[in-house]
Amino acid sequence: MDRYAIPKHLDDPELIGFWTLDEFIIMFVPFLWGVLSQHIIIGLVSAIGAWFVYRKAKAGRSISWILHVAYWHLPGSFFGLKVAPPSHVRVMAG
Repeated sequence: MDRYAIPKHLDDPELIGFWTLDEFIIMFVPFLWGVLSQHIIIGLVSAIGAWFVYRKAKAGRSISWILHVAYWHLPGSFFGLKVAPPSHVRVMAG
């Protein structure tokens, strides 16, 4: 009918099946481990568990929130950032 289609939801993330890209990766890694180690059921259960934990941790926030929490709580060498100060430095002088 209309000549031009206007999307109704511009900010929706891209989906792979029912999951966003970050959720799919969180599920795919344990499942791939299960397939490669010939423990498919354990891989499937751990993939569903990882997805459930990740969804609860994210709870409607973006992936950047998870990265900020990881930067705050993981060791400084985990991300290997050269520009940002280490997360254990709480007060910056200067």
